[in-house]
Amino acid sequence: MKIIILDRDGVINQDSDKYVKNVDEFVFIPGSVDAIVNLRQAGFKVVICTNQSGLGRGLFSMEDLNKIHEKLHKAIEEAGAYIDAIIFCPHTPEDKCECRKPLPGMIFDICDRFHVEDISKLYMIGDSMRDLLAITAAGGTPILVKTGNGKKTLAKGGLPEDTMVFDDLLAASEYVIEQDREERYWNEM
Repeated sequence: MKIIILDRDGVINQDSDKYVKNVDEFVFIPGSVDAIVNLRQAGFKVVICTNQSGLGRGLFSMEDLNKIHEKLHKAIEEAGAYIDAIIFCPHTPEDKCECRKPLPGMIFDICDRFHVEDISKLYMIGDSMRDLLAITAAGGTPILVKTGNGKKTLAKGGLPEDTMVFDDLLAASEYVIEQDREERYWNEM
């Protein structure tokens, strides 16, 4: 089973320092819907893994978060695909949970739910250091996009070894799909 993990804010939709609190603030980054559709058409299960501490801080409700995710699901479905799961951490950093990125708790949860056998072949696309650290801690492959906080993350340096960098989700997805094609080609030889 091929799975790809995507961060949400800054990768699929525009991020905000004040949190994405309602459906009106959820604005797609150009090409992100196409990227998800392309990944699904290439046989990948698409799982979103996102910290949502605004929920724990009381900045928005579970109903607001559900409406945001309904908008996301609807846009992907209208484009001809779907998202397999959205996993989120509602905790604040002060809660010291095991699921909040940069800890790998949500990554391990995804691996358990989808029966991932080889984490080293699992990609996660994110725009912040916490995304890269979470997938690295789990043993997967980090991909940084320059949307959202990506340019700032890249400028700060200190990226985990083997982090790949792309302009946006569409470019990153094209790379992942091509790598999968090449691997299948060589396995069939």
